[in-house]
Formats: sequence, C-alpha cells, structure tokens
Amino acid sequence: MRPEVQAFVADGKLPDRDSDDQEELERRCDRLEAISAPVTADEAHALAACFGPDDCYGVAWSLLHLIETGPGPLPPVPPPEAHATEWHHTLWSRWGDEDLA
Repeated sequence: MRPEVQAFVADGKLPDRDSDDQEELERRCDRLEAISAPVTADEAHALAACFGPDDCYGVAWSLLHLIETGPGPLPPVPPPEAHATEWHHTLWSRWGDEDLA
C-alpha cells in the first residue's frame, strides 16, 4: 500500500460536519488529494473504512470517487449492518455481491 494511502487510513474515519476542528478537516483533504488514482483493490478496501457518519462537507464523495478508481471487479464487500452509514450502503450498492453475502 502506498505511503499516502497509509497516512490517510491512519487518521481513521472522517470527522462529521459537527466537528469544529478546521485543521483536521484541512489535513484530511490534503491527504486525500495526495492520493493519485487509480487505487489498488487493497487500497480501496482500506480507504472504505475511513467513511464517517456523514458527508464531511463533501469530502466523503471525493473519497467514494477515489475508491471507485480501483480495479474491477473489486473483491466483494460485506453487506452493511442495520446501523451502517449511508456510505456503507452506497458502497454495497456499487460493489456488493449479493450472491456472496
């Protein structure tokens, strides 16, 4: 996995839009922009774990689009749990393989 992906993933989930930590938001945006497309399947799966509870001022959409640059078909994604965020449901609808669930 490339160092720029590791750095983004190491920061964990994206903050929610209620966060008042502008510095963290800027750091996350900078780290996301440092990742060049396309991503590998392993990178895509690692990045998928970084979605927070909401769109994080649109950063989540940028993350989703970066993940979608990965090779296809991507390995199956487990179905989202009942309490999963909108992002996990979106990934499932785009990546999921119901036959393997």
